[in-house]
Amino acid sequence: MNTVLVTGASRGIGKEIATEFASLGYAVAINYNKSKDAANTLAMHLMKEYKVPCGAYKADVKNPLEIKTMVESVKSELGSIIILVNNAGISTQKMFTDLTGEDWKEMLATHLDGCFNCTKEVLPHMISRKHGKIINISSMWGVAGGSCEVHYSTAKAGIIGFTKSLAKEVAPSGINVNCVCPGVIKTDMLNIFDENTLNNLQQQTSLKRLGTPTDVAKAVAFLASKEADYITGAVLNVNGGFF
Repeated sequence: MNTVLVTGASRGIGKEIATEFASLGYAVAINYNKSKDAANTLAMHLMKEYKVPCGAYKADVKNPLEIKTMVESVKSELGSIIILVNNAGISTQKMFTDLTGEDWKEMLATHLDGCFNCTKEVLPHMISRKHGKIINISSMWGVAGGSCEVHYSTAKAGIIGFTKSLAKEVAPSGINVNCVCPGVIKTDMLNIFDENTLNNLQQQTSLKRLGTPTDVAKAVAFLASKEADYITGAVLNVNGGFF
């Protein structure tokens, strides 16, 4: 059984990615940090709906020891991880002049340390197998930059650099590393915006609609598929033509 580990998978985009892989017959490891009930509920649903092994695994992606324990548990219970989706993240809006050092550290640690810690644990086994797919979730703001989101945009831009560099390094070992940059996606992260702001964002999108978690999940599944075996170091924009 092929196993995929999706970080931050209890809700939003991560939840849809986990669901997409379960529908394709993968064993799915659902990582969460605080949303235990939601993660367990999702795991039970996927096992019942798609008849595949699933499990919910608690770990703060910022904590390397917790990640090590989680990966060992996943390998023991579900099998070797052949696909890693680094999705866990947070989002806040603040003027740069209002950002604190803690705001900055928390944002970069969640996104960048999270990618580093999870990849560090999963990669050695992929290298020994000469096969593996790593898909990192960035953001269109990591490409274009977002006003009042300097810390978020910086973290997401870092993920793009991480992707491109690691892709070159591990390509000789048969491992693909790619990145998906979602646009404005209808998840809980949009709750900070009022209706007028959301309407404006929709109008700025060429396709004249906001994206859905399914739009992102389908892109991730493609990059994890055999059809994408010759794609690595790529940055796939899933933003409806926003830019």
